[in-house]
Amino acid sequence: MQKSKGYINESEKAIILFDGFCNLCNASVHFIIKRDKKDLFQFTTFQSDTGKDIATKLRIENLVSDTIILYQRGKVYTQSTAALTIARRLSGLWPLLYSLIVIPPPLRNAIYNVISRNRYKWFGRRDTCMLPTKETLEKFV
Repeated sequence: MQKSKGYINESEKAIILFDGFCNLCNASVHFIIKRDKKDLFQFTTFQSDTGKDIATKLRIENLVSDTIILYQRGKVYTQSTAALTIARRLSGLWPLLYSLIVIPPPLRNAIYNVISRNRYKWFGRRDTCMLPTKETLEKFV
């Protein structure tokens, strides 16, 4: 992936869009980075110009920061499907979580939405978006 305007491509790298103000989302990004041994993911926040530009190019209407969005191999995944698809590509035993994909999406997403609606209350909210460290900078578009 390039850091220029060409970050939308059909490479093996997937792009994860997340809420940069959400503590749970930021912790999840750090969790993914630590377990992304094959360097499969790149990240951007919904609030960034890059995130907004990606959403526009992918024709994601009404970009809302209450769901994670995964763009992988030309497809857009949201909510629990995005989370499970990400888990499937992590190192360790995390890919086993993908077996939960057999649960119907309305049920999976109902649980996802409860967590999403309460994430600021339960995990807190930052005043500013997360900034990548020197070690993780190359993971962000």
